Amino acid sequence: MPAVFARALASLRGDNTSPIAIAYSGGLDSSALLHLAHAYGKEHGVPVFAFHVHHGISPNADEWLYHCQATCAALGITFEACRVVLEKTSSGVEAAARKLRYAALGAMCRSHGVPLMLTAHHLDDQAETLLLQLLRGSGTAGLSGMDAANAAPELLGNPDLVMARPLLPVSRAQLEQYVAANAIAYVEDESNTHPRYARNALRHQVMPALAQAFPGYQERFARSAAHAQSAQRLLGELAVQDLASCLVDGYIDVAALRSMSLDRAYNMLRHWFAQQGLRMPSTAWLTEMVAQLVEARSDAQLLVTHPDCHIRRHRDRLFITPKLADLAGQRDPDDEGILVKEGERFSWNGEASLAFPAYGGVLHFDTAEQGVEAGWLRQQALVIDFRKGGERLKPAANRPTRALKYHYQACDVPAWERERLPIVSSGKQLLFAAGIGMDCHHFGAGSGPLIALRWESTAA
Repeated sequence: MPAVFARALASLRGDNTSPIAIAYSGGLDSSALLHLAHAYGKEHGVPVFAFHVHHGISPNADEWLYHCQATCAALGITFEACRVVLEKTSSGVEAAARKLRYAALGAMCRSHGVPLMLTAHHLDDQAETLLLQLLRGSGTAGLSGMDAANAAPELLGNPDLVMARPLLPVSRAQLEQYVAANAIAYVEDESNTHPRYARNALRHQVMPALAQAFPGYQERFARSAAHAQSAQRLLGELAVQDLASCLVDGYIDVAALRSMSLDRAYNMLRHWFAQQGLRMPSTAWLTEMVAQLVEARSDAQLLVTHPDCHIRRHRDRLFITPKLADLAGQRDPDDEGILVKEGERFSWNGEASLAFPAYGGVLHFDTAEQGVEAGWLRQQALVIDFRKGGERLKPAANRPTRALKYHYQACDVPAWERERLPIVSSGKQLLFAAGIGMDCHHFGAGSGPLIALRWESTAA
């Protein structure tokens, strides 16, 4: 087993002597890993750290921490523990504990400048992972199982950290033999036998039956995972090519999407979501989204809600837009909605900018070659508001006065952005429309400074 461990680290580290860290729970698997890493560190002059996360779930958690601390002290390994507090979530205790654990491990690695963290996942863990993914109906990505090494900044909160699993080729039985042969002390987590956890149910009820009927099934499962990883890499390469061919100005061209087979379109869209850091949608959700966005009439203002964002279509392009906080009383006049929000009155006293949180942004007052006279603007009773419909604006002397809807269309402002763009008026005179610009009827020609209004959206 030391030879397997050394080969794994050689492929990960080369000849450098940067430190390594062990995710050390005190259980059998991580105790074997700790001793292997300790021996490797002594032989190669590599500093070894052991990091422990105290969840406080078990009444024995304090004893486990003391055991880990004492073991590391005896071996001369630098030890650090982090206490985390679990809160009730809809995802369950297991998922919440896992998220907190990896975030804490990533933070400890960062504070000690450790670029490589080792976990004790082994061959049986890989087999259990594949079965769990199969029972969830996962695709090739899920059936790829665990990688020998990967970076997971969203999980670890540390973009510079690599998480490796050097014991993936080793079975649990081999680890048990190694621990017994080397008289390695370890702790038992009583939750590992509780059948309410899906992994435990597999480990204690399903896996023994598989081992009896199909000896060595773990290695065959690992080969299947390797095949799935290969298939997933090919799908990833195809998705990169398809996305590049479908993007127009950063957005997906619906016509190009229509020309693809559904399987290929789904593969590309999953890659697109992953690029944006969005949660992967279910197949049912993806099927419904494609049906709505691709099959609807060309002038439809379509919106599909994803847990993390909105997917919209505008002029035969697909857009990912954030879910923005509602702005009170807001409704799109082009959709025959009614704006019930009253405008907010204000005056300008020479400020460079004024924030309007209720309208989701900041109004800037820039010195410009064309604009309204600063002295005149100071005297106006100004109102910021959302459109109510019927407003008209003349953007330049050589351009006609048109309805705002016409200008938004000419400026290619999508409908969902228009409803969040405010206007500024003085009495019944429209001075400015965000997304379009100033009304030239009020441009000054005096010797004083001229001011142009500019809107910056900050709503999120």
